[in-house]
Amino acid sequence: MDATDIQHRISELVEKEQALRDSSAADHPEDRLEQLKRVEEQLDQCWDLLRQRRARIDAGENPDDVSVRPVDEVEGYRQ
Repeated sequence: MDATDIQHRISELVEKEQALRDSSAADHPEDRLEQLKRVEEQLDQCWDLLRQRRARIDAGENPDDVSVRPVDEVEGYRQ
């Protein structure tokens, strides 16, 4: 996935996140919350992938050598 693909995927996920936040799924709030959690995790992974690519470019390395990190690893980063 190149940077353009990642940014496109981020845009899609942001739209999906907003739709989930705006939805009034009163019937199944647990399902909506679980979907929202998965979308947020995928977003974090995409942002991490984009940061990895940029770091490789800055270091003069091949940005295509990066890979998606597991959710547990990405979610465990300190802010």
